[in-house]
Amino acid sequence: MNQVTGTNRVFTVTDFTGIKDQMLNWAQQFNIFCLLDNHNYQIRPHTFECLLAADSSDHIRTSQGHAIQQLQQFLHNKKSWLFGHLGYDLKNEIEDLTSSHADHIKFPDLFFFRPRIVIRLNEKEIYIESDEDPELIYKSILNAKNLTERRITKPIKIEHRIKKNEYLDIIHQLKNHILRGDCYEINFCHEFFAQDVSIDPFYVFKKLSELSPNPFSALYKLDDKYLLCASPERFLYKNGDKIISQPIKGTSKRVPADENKDARNRKELFKSEKDRSENVMVVDLVRNDLSKVCEEGTVQVDELYGIYSFPQVHQMISTVSGTLKQNSSIEEIVRATFPMGSMTGAPKKRVMELIEQYEKTKRGIFSGALGYITKDGNFDFNVIIRSIMYNATDKFLSFQAGSGITYYSVAEREWEECLLKADAIRSVLENY
Repeated sequence: MNQVTGTNRVFTVTDFTGIKDQMLNWAQQFNIFCLLDNHNYQIRPHTFECLLAADSSDHIRTSQGHAIQQLQQFLHNKKSWLFGHLGYDLKNEIEDLTSSHADHIKFPDLFFFRPRIVIRLNEKEIYIESDEDPELIYKSILNAKNLTERRITKPIKIEHRIKKNEYLDIIHQLKNHILRGDCYEINFCHEFFAQDVSIDPFYVFKKLSELSPNPFSALYKLDDKYLLCASPERFLYKNGDKIISQPIKGTSKRVPADENKDARNRKELFKSEKDRSENVMVVDLVRNDLSKVCEEGTVQVDELYGIYSFPQVHQMISTVSGTLKQNSSIEEIVRATFPMGSMTGAPKKRVMELIEQYEKTKRGIFSGALGYITKDGNFDFNVIIRSIMYNATDKFLSFQAGSGITYYSVAEREWEECLLKADAIRSVLENY
């Protein structure tokens, strides 16, 4: 058992992994909670090792239409921590767009809650913030029983919403759109799904975290709906008047068993003209988005074509930053930047029309953003990718994968890239 000293709100930690597991066990009692875990990655800017918001004292749940404006009003009502998500279909109130595909998971388009308890954890301390007694909360965390289990049921049968031949044909059609000048690059996604399944989301999340720990991972519960997220990508970070976006475009496979081949894959990704063209397009898009809310001349590219290694893949990540105009609201920032360019393409409105035309599933919370807003109005949001979405009532499980399509794309390779991105999730589920 973890040994601690301290009083009131701050306690000393001697077993970081143990207390993190206990926090997850303890969180299972709540209908609403959000666990954000960076798995000790030092992605800059670095915020929290692990952050848990539990139980809701107040919330906003709404559909696209006037959701972003309502979020702004909700923020004005009371200065407090907020945790929650922005769904992809908020695009419909930012641009003149529609969504008509089926949504089997049914997360709301926007949901944020004011937690009764906020817990911050690092290697040395656990900080508990609540109107309730932090000492009692801490003791209840230490004494929380491990209810996580591997439920032995029938094997999970994962299906493709779009079969391979249809996918290859769609990629050729998208390349024709690019050739005609309709767009420059488009992020096309397709769904993997399983029906009539019962899983323990906590057990699956732990297994996913063991296999594929990533810096913007999360376990998010909203009543009967779960998001099990192993995202490597940050959407937006705000601290004071500084705002940062870190889009990912460019992926290659890790080969940990062969250091030479692994290093070669990393080097080839850095030199890849196709991946560089994708990356620089999204960087230009992000620069344009941020310029709408930043002081003139302050938007800059801090890093271009950075190669970062994660357990399953190497990724090409760039960093774009700017200085916000005075009194920029979260409504203005979201309207200027959402959805993120890495999950749409360029030009943004046209590719979102093509996404609706060619994809077969409503994205919902996928390719949206999950994160927090502090009492001071700062925030940090991820990009919801490499994620399992699960509706426990309907026993429906879904995960999506996509890639950036350019004129240089080879359809077969794009299919293989999607399978690579989905590999960790498939492995966890197929060995459940």
